[in-house]
Amino acid sequence: MQYRTVGDTAVSAVGLGAMPLSIEHRPDEQRAIATIHAALDAGVTLIDTADSYHWHAGEAGHNELLIARALARYGGDTSHLLVATKGGRGRPGDGSWTVNATPGHLKRAAEASLKRLGVEAIGLYQLHKPDPAVPWAESVGTLRELLDAGTIRAAGISNVTVGQIREAHAILGDGLVSVQNQYSPAVRDSEPELRLSTRLGLAFLPWSPLGGISRSSLDGTRGPTAASTAFHRIASVHGVSPQQIALAWLLARSPAVIPVPGASRPASIQDSAKAAGLELSEAEQTQLDDCPGARRVRLAPAPSGRPRRHSPTSPDRRVAPIPVAGLRGHPCGSPLP
Repeated sequence: MQYRTVGDTAVSAVGLGAMPLSIEHRPDEQRAIATIHAALDAGVTLIDTADSYHWHAGEAGHNELLIARALARYGGDTSHLLVATKGGRGRPGDGSWTVNATPGHLKRAAEASLKRLGVEAIGLYQLHKPDPAVPWAESVGTLRELLDAGTIRAAGISNVTVGQIREAHAILGDGLVSVQNQYSPAVRDSEPELRLSTRLGLAFLPWSPLGGISRSSLDGTRGPTAASTAFHRIASVHGVSPQQIALAWLLARSPAVIPVPGASRPASIQDSAKAAGLELSEAEQTQLDDCPGARRVRLAPAPSGRPRRHSPTSPDRRVAPIPVAGLRGHPCGSPLP
C-alpha cells in the first residue's frame, strides 16, 4: 500500500467510504463488519463516515457506531487508523437530506460523534455542507473552537467552492487539512477546488469517485452501466477492474488526492485497495484525461511556508496535468442520472 498525508498523518492512498454500510440497501451487520475488516487487512488506514450516514429516522450515528464495533472486534492493531467523520447534515428518514451548520448544532454533533466513536478526540472532523442559512465564517469558526477545545485534532470541509476554501483556510490555518468534494471520471466540476487544495497542501478526498464507472449506493437500480468507456478498455489491457483504473487515474491527478470509494462487501474494497499500486502510462493517462471541451492545466507551485505534501513511496509530482471539464456523460465516463 502506498501512502499520502492528511495534515501530519500518513494514510493509505485509497480509503474506505463507509456510507453504503448504513444507508438504503445496506448489508446486514455481519457483512458490513466483514467489509471494514477486509479494508484493514488490505492496508486501508482511512475510513470516511458521517453522523448522517443512516437509513431510518432516529438512527443518527448508525455508521459511526458500526465502525466503532468493527474496530473493537478487529484482531489487529488499529492505532494507526484515521477515522474521518462529518457533521452538519441530517436525514429525517424519508430519503431526503437536510443541512444544519449552526454553531450550536455542530458542537453538539461533534460531541455526539466523539462519544459514538469512543475516542479521546476525533482525528478528522469535516463540515459536511455549507448551510445557506448560516454565515460560512460562523460555521467554520465553530471548527476553530472545536480544535481549540481538543474535541477534534484536525478539520475538513466538504461540498465547497474555491472561495469557501480560501475563507476557511484563513480562519483555520494549519487546522484545515482536507477538502471533500464530488469528483470522478464523469463529474469533474471540482477541478478548481482540486487545484487550490493541492497548492495549499490540503488533502482532496473525492466522494463518489467511481461516477461513470459504477453505480453509487444512492442510485439504487439506476445509474451508469456502460462498459465501453476508455476506463473499461484500459482495464482490459491491464487485466484489472475498471474501478481500479478509475482510482489509479484519480491518484495520478494530484498528490493531494485520496479517493474514498464506497463498499458494501469485502471483495469491493479489496479490489479498490489494489489501485494504490497500479501505475498508468502517460499515454493511458492522456487517453483518460482527454474529453470533449477539456483543456490541460498545470498546477502552480505550492505557496512558500507550507510545502505540498507527497506520498513517501511515489515520485514527487510537482506538476500535474488537470483538464478543466464539468462534463457529465462524456466518453471518459457514462451519463449520470
